[in-house]
Amino acid sequence: MQRDKGTFRGKPKGLLRLFLRAPIWLYRLGLGWLLGDRFLLLTHTGRKSGLPRRTVLEVVRHDKAAGLYVIASGWGEKADWLLNIQKSPRVTVQSGWEQQAAVAVRLTPEEGRLELLDYARRHPAAFRVLAAKFLGEPPSDIEPACSLLAQTFPLIALRPGQSGA
Repeated sequence: MQRDKGTFRGKPKGLLRLFLRAPIWLYRLGLGWLLGDRFLLLTHTGRKSGLPRRTVLEVVRHDKAAGLYVIASGWGEKADWLLNIQKSPRVTVQSGWEQQAAVAVRLTPEEGRLELLDYARRHPAAFRVLAAKFLGEPPSDIEPACSLLAQTFPLIALRPGQSGA
C-alpha cells in the first residue's frame, strides 16, 4: 500500500484485509482474552447501513479505574470505524472478557500528543516501530514525533456511557 503523509491510501484488500480481520473471529469464538488488554473489539453502528460493525484496534491507553480506553486510527480520517463513530458515537467495547457501553469522543491534537507521549514512555519499542512506519524513519526525539503523529492520526477516547452499539 502506498503511504501519503503517514497514512495508507485505500482500504486493505485481499490477504491483508483477512489478516487484519482475523482477531474479530477470536472474539466471536470467545477467545478475545488471547489478545490481552492491548487490543479491544469495538462494536459500532454503520453510518449507511445502520447495522452493527466490528473492528479490533490497539489500545493506546486503558484507565481501568475510570473504564476509559484511548485508541488511534492508523488509517487516518478514512477508516470506516472512525467515520461510523463520528455519525453515531455510542459504541460497545470488549477487551478480554469484559464488555461495556461507551461513548466515543475525539481528542484534540494536544490531548492526542499527550496520550502518544505516555504510550511512547510505556512502550518505547512499539512506539519506535510504529513511528518509523508512519514517519519513514525511527524518531530521534519523541516529542516532535508525537506532535506530528497526533496531527496525522485521530485519537479517540472511549468513555463509559449508556447503551452502546
